[in-house]
Amino acid sequence: MRRALSIFVWILLLGVASPGIAGQAAQEQPGRVVDRIVARIEGDIILLSQVRELGAFQQLVEGKSESDDGLRAELIEQWIVQTEASESRFPEPAQSEVDRELARLAAQFPAAEAYKSKLSELGLSATQVRQMLARQIYIERYIDYKFRPSVQIKSEDVQNYYQTELLPELAKKNEAAPRRADVEGQILELLTQRAITDLATKWLDDTKSRLKIETTMPGGKS
Repeated sequence: MRRALSIFVWILLLGVASPGIAGQAAQEQPGRVVDRIVARIEGDIILLSQVRELGAFQQLVEGKSESDDGLRAELIEQWIVQTEASESRFPEPAQSEVDRELARLAAQFPAAEAYKSKLSELGLSATQVRQMLARQIYIERYIDYKFRPSVQIKSEDVQNYYQTELLPELAKKNEAAPRRADVEGQILELLTQRAITDLATKWLDDTKSRLKIETTMPGGKS
């Protein structure tokens, strides 16, 4: 789970984190040549084309992408999250919310034509981007729903972050330090997101250890 949580520009950024269901990929991209299977999870598979699609999406959103192995690992984790969320009938995001995320993404480019040109360069369609954004929202919301209730942040945790992380970072940038009271809510949310990430990581590791997962490395090795 890699999506970044931005609190304010002067608060440290923290990386927080679309499942690869082959049947869906084949339906959504008719006629597209599928290179090969790169992973098997229980009765499902992940395709190299899905790895490439996620890499292109990361390039669009973040300006860079993980290695193929990293992309495959993320697809496996996304598969786990979406499978559990779907089985629990967790609600899909509203179309209006996806619309807002699309507008926010497109606004990062100087003009609509620049955005369309980038999509063409990366080999992504507008439909693919919308679907991947919707999945990202769905997965992140479920992770938050699953773990936020168990997170408890103490006042001393907020103070420790303020003293040992925020203030030194601002000093490096020669920026004025805000009062703790003015940023306490933002720090609390950032620490909550950190705790959620830690809990999600442990859950994913435990879940992967119980699942039958087979991966194929580049060159056909497994």
